[in-house]
Amino acid sequence: MARLIYSTIASLDGYVADADGNFDWAAPDEEVHAFVNELERLVGTHLHGRRMYEVMAFWETVDTGPEQSPVMRDFAEIWRAADKVVYSRTLDEVSSANTRLEREFDPGAVRELVASADADVTIGGPELAAEAFRAGLIDECQVFLAPVVVGAGKRSLPEGVFARLELLEQRRFDSGFVYLRYGVRR
Repeated sequence: MARLIYSTIASLDGYVADADGNFDWAAPDEEVHAFVNELERLVGTHLHGRRMYEVMAFWETVDTGPEQSPVMRDFAEIWRAADKVVYSRTLDEVSSANTRLEREFDPGAVRELVASADADVTIGGPELAAEAFRAGLIDECQVFLAPVVVGAGKRSLPEGVFARLELLEQRRFDSGFVYLRYGVRR
């Protein structure tokens, strides 16, 4: 059975972007990126809000020639092959293949999508994930903690949501990143 997974990279103090909207401090090194690729290989569909989609759409057109690192080329291929759903009231059109635009986040439709999926579904972006958390849709959280404290910004997890979690996996990387995988207890 497919799972709905919230996957994020966050600072140690829980932000996906700092107070100025920057997230360059979250760029994974080759080791972390290769690990992310292995996780993403298991995903069939990505759910994104407009802002996260606009960031991720980079992978649709990034150069995949020999001058690009193997992990970057690999991720681009994984991204291009996956289905994507973008939730936006303001976006006029999508610019990537295998992508559809939805105007509203419908928890019932997402529940059906996950139930009928042959592969896991990820949800990216803290605002969209907050809606899924509030609707009780999240099955698992995959958090990459970056070895940085940014002090303020956009939170990685929603306020006002209570969820009991069970640690399923952990991994430390040479760069100081830590991967934590939690199941959501029902």
